[in-house]
Formats: sequence, C-alpha cells, structure tokens
Amino acid sequence: MRLATSHESGPVPGDRYDKAGTDGETERGYRWKLRELQIELVKFQRHLIKHGERMLVLIEGRDAAGKDGVIKHIVEHLSPRDTRVVALPAPNAQQQTEWYFQRHVAHLPAAGEFVLFNRSWYNRAGVERVMGFCSEQETERFLDDAPILERMLVNSGLRLFKYYLDIDRHEQMVRLKERRHDPLTQWKTSPVDKLAVKHWDHYTIARDIMLRRTHSQHAPWHIVRANDKHAARLNLIRHLLAQLHYKGKERKLLAFDRAIILAFDEARLQDGSLAR
Repeated sequence: MRLATSHESGPVPGDRYDKAGTDGETERGYRWKLRELQIELVKFQRHLIKHGERMLVLIEGRDAAGKDGVIKHIVEHLSPRDTRVVALPAPNAQQQTEWYFQRHVAHLPAAGEFVLFNRSWYNRAGVERVMGFCSEQETERFLDDAPILERMLVNSGLRLFKYYLDIDRHEQMVRLKERRHDPLTQWKTSPVDKLAVKHWDHYTIARDIMLRRTHSQHAPWHIVRANDKHAARLNLIRHLLAQLHYKGKERKLLAFDRAIILAFDEARLQDGSLAR
C-alpha cells in the first residue's frame, strides 16, 4: 500500500491505569517500585554530571501511546538544570527551508546533560509521511540519512537510546476518548487524534518501514509493549538503567520483563510482537 505520504500517593479518580499497577498490584506497590527506580536515575545523573557524559533518549509511538507519562516519570526527580525535555512544534516556514535535522541538532545534549525527545526527527517517518506533510522523496532521504546521523552522534561519544511505545488499536481508541473527557488532559487533544484512528493501517505500515530502515547496531530500536502504562514505565526505566554504568547501582532492581521490552529485529514484524 502506498502511503499518502511520594510512593504513598493515592489513585487519581477516574484513571483506570492508576487503580492498580502491573499484574494487578496495588497503586502503593507500583509507586514504591517507581520510587526505587527514580532513586537509581538520580544516582546515574550524578555520574553523568561528574563525568561530563551526554545522554539522549528518543521516545516514539502512536498518539496516546504513553510518551508523556513515561518521560514525566523519568525526569520527575532529576535536576532541572541538567535535564531537558524536547517536544518540538511543527516547523515554521523558515525551518521548512532548512536541513531537516537542523532544528533537532540544536537541542542535543552538552556535557553533563540528559535530554529526552518526546517525538523526534522520526516524525518524518511517521505523522509527516502519513499525513502528506512531506514527499516520498523527502521520506526516502530521511530514512537513508537518519542512521548516518545517529552513527555520527554515537561516534562522538553521545549515549543514544531509542524506544518505540506500541499499543493496539482498541487501546488507542479508549485512551483518546478518555483524553477528550478528562479536563486535565484536554490540552492534548487535536484534530489529528481522529485521523490517527482513521489512518491506523497507514501508521502501521510507516512504523514497520521506519523500524526496518533505521534500526542499526550503533542505534538499535527497542519496542515497549505499552497497553499497560505502569508496566511500560517501570520496564522502560529498568531497561535504560540496566545499560548504564554508575556508582551504587542496585542491579537487582533492574531486571526488566523481556515480554514487555523487545529488542527489534526483522522477525518482530511478522511474529505478532507489534500491534496491527
């Protein structure tokens, strides 16, 4: 198909995800596990700052996949001076004339910084492609260039991690509906929400192409099964920390569920690992 181009906190009333955590555990149990992992994140950041390392995490996924929540819980107790969340708006007229990666590169971490992209340059392989905001030629150029850019970043010493949060069609519809009716999340709604559901199959095709073409040894993709928000948050943080080195690391806390965090390979596109 051709594309158109404090751990004691109580549950939030009406939030079905905050009534119970992973595998039906209590809210308190989830909050306690999250707190332990956030302490590990603080330990790592102290190491990052002390040694002048650079850290970049890309969080991708469909609309309502849980990107905001994952990022919020990662950065919640980190140093605001040394942590940045980048969520770029649509490019303006001038930016549309620039090298595609130019406005993203401006936000890359300096020494001691921890930067997370809430969506990233991969917008070009997803929403821009599906909604026709770029041409097929521009998409192809991006798919060729992204692995080259990422190799350059990694070769420069930057630590790069790429996560794709995967939810199924029904879960997306439920979350988008809840978003519209929750006064605290209505700011997230946009006309694109309805189109996300309408173009589910096109987004699936675009996702598969993106993962296949931009997965590499130096910058691999990791799939996060994210229908359960609590499980997704805990296991993504565990997986991230498990790959990092820092003083005082509590390794027993970092055993992630391999049924939730999947290393991408071509077989994932056919074996039912990803939502269709």
